[in-house]
Amino acid sequence: MSRPPLNPEKTAAGIAVDPQTLERVIPESRRPDGTVRKQIKIRPGYTPQEDVRRFRGTKQQQMDSSALPKGHVVGWTPPPSATPASASGKSLSKSAKKNAKRKEKRDEKKADPVKESWEDDDEADTPAPKADADGRPTESKPSTTSPDALASSLEKLKVN
Repeated sequence: MSRPPLNPEKTAAGIAVDPQTLERVIPESRRPDGTVRKQIKIRPGYTPQEDVRRFRGTKQQQMDSSALPKGHVVGWTPPPSATPASASGKSLSKSAKKNAKRKEKRDEKKADPVKESWEDDDEADTPAPKADADGRPTESKPSTTSPDALASSLEKLKVN
């Protein structure tokens, strides 16, 4: 007869087989205050309530052994994966896909800024008036490089 292992497995109640005497015992343990509990011998044939298994009849045992995993449907097989590219698309969750689309839209907006009105275009084309050291705008004379530019500036100055 072989001897049990030096570190025997314990039951739910804490009962183990003593490797020296081959008796069932509750091994000695240490209390929180540092004192030691004595080893307790268990009578042969005694099974504590914690170790008693639930009674299952033969039919119930057969049903348990042949039971399907939870959530399994009889006859259902998963569809075959068509391409490996679709498998990589499935790795993203629904919210991750939404976030990726939002990021693409944000990048598009940054790349192509849209003006809100035509007036903004005019303001962007004309330079801001120059200021002197005191912070007052300096008067700048219109450039008279061409007669058309001079005529258009005079039309703007006309007051009716």
